This record gives sequence, structure tokens and C-alpha cells, in this order.
Amino acid sequence: MRIIFIRHGEPDYERDCLTEIGREQAKAVAERLCNEEIDELWASPLGRAMETAREISDKINMPIKTLDFMQEVDWGSTDGKPLYADGHPWEIADEMARQGINLNQTDWKESPFFKTNEVTACVEKIDIEIDKWLDELGYKREGYYYYHKVQEEKHRTIVLVSHGGSSAAAMGHILNIPFPLMCALLHIEFTGINIIRFDRKKGPGTLPCIELGNDGKHVTEGWNHRLFKK
Repeated sequence: MRIIFIRHGEPDYERDCLTEIGREQAKAVAERLCNEEIDELWASPLGRAMETAREISDKINMPIKTLDFMQEVDWGSTDGKPLYADGHPWEIADEMARQGINLNQTDWKESPFFKTNEVTACVEKIDIEIDKWLDELGYKREGYYYYHKVQEEKHRTIVLVSHGGSSAAAMGHILNIPFPLMCALLHIEFTGINIIRFDRKKGPGTLPCIELGNDGKHVTEGWNHRLFKK
């Protein structure tokens, strides 16, 4: 099985929709996905993700299924005390690196940066729910890896349109990469594509691998270069 994680197009966050450029980015990624032989299309329920997913849905003539837990993560103090950068996880990851703190620590949730940060509970929820979803798709979490319940003749391809934070949390959990390190490693561009591939063989110890990382060539090649905005 392959999961294609796609971040939404450039958004108008205040209205929770896409900008004009964001709509063009969504059309570009939809065009690119035409040859992927997609089996299922999922999306966060937030407007900017759904609007991006609709372009894909219309292009490949496939309904959108909703994953509520994949809406964007929140951050901020849970006890009223100030946090670095108001708890913004990407800025925190940069600051931890500047301070020489190991971003690969498994106990990152106990760090002063995250212990009273709203984002920690959001990530914990995604960790739990992404495994429930994968279980429904045939991959049961056992420790650090996954037990594949069936033998697949060919890879199923699942598209999931969501957000930078929720995608980083989900992929980090699947790959056993701590969330702060995932934030530092992966700055997903608008409609950037990340693909995680699971083994088709039935059995234990399924080790997911990264097939593609933060690819935005559909909006950077040729005339589409103007669509690639941070």
C-alpha cells in the first residue's frame, strides 16, 4: 500500500479556503495524480483541505472520504505561562537545534517546550487515530512496526489531503520519527507530495519506507513556477 500525503494549496487562513494561487496549485496536483491509479481519496474536513481534495476528486471522478483527526494541529500554552514562539512547533524545533538539544529524543513530550503545549495533545491524538485508520486498511501496529493482515497483488494507492502539522505528526508516527525532528526535517510546501509505501507481503515487521519527499514539481516546472509560494 502507498499513502500519498498532500498538503493543501496556498490558503486564506482567515476564511479557511484557498487563494487564487492555491486553487491553481490544487488543479496542478490533481492533474499530476491522474496516472497514480488511486484507490481511495481522503481529506481533512477543514475548508482548505477539502477544496484541494475536490479538485482531485473532480479530476479522477472519485468521492472524498473524511478523516476528522487529520485537521491541522493547534499550539499554545495550556497553563497560561508563556512558551517560546507561542508554542509554534517549527520555530521550537529550530530553537532546540540552536541550543544543541537532541531532536531525536523519544521523551520530547516532557520537554519544557512541549509539556504544556497544546500541540502535544494534538499529536498524541493523531498517533492513536492514524493507527486505527491503518488497521482498517489492513496494517496493525505492533510495537514500532506493522503487521500486514493480507497479501496484496499490487500496491493500493491512498491519497490523503491535509495540513503541514497533521501530516508531519502522522508520518512521524508511522516512521518512528519524533515530532520535533519531523518538524525540522520536513517543511511541506503547498500541495507538496510525500509518499510512504508499506510492504505488500503478509506478515509482521512491515517497515514503511519513504518513496517520495516534499515533491512540488507540478507547481515549479515551466509556467507553473509562480504557483510555488511559501
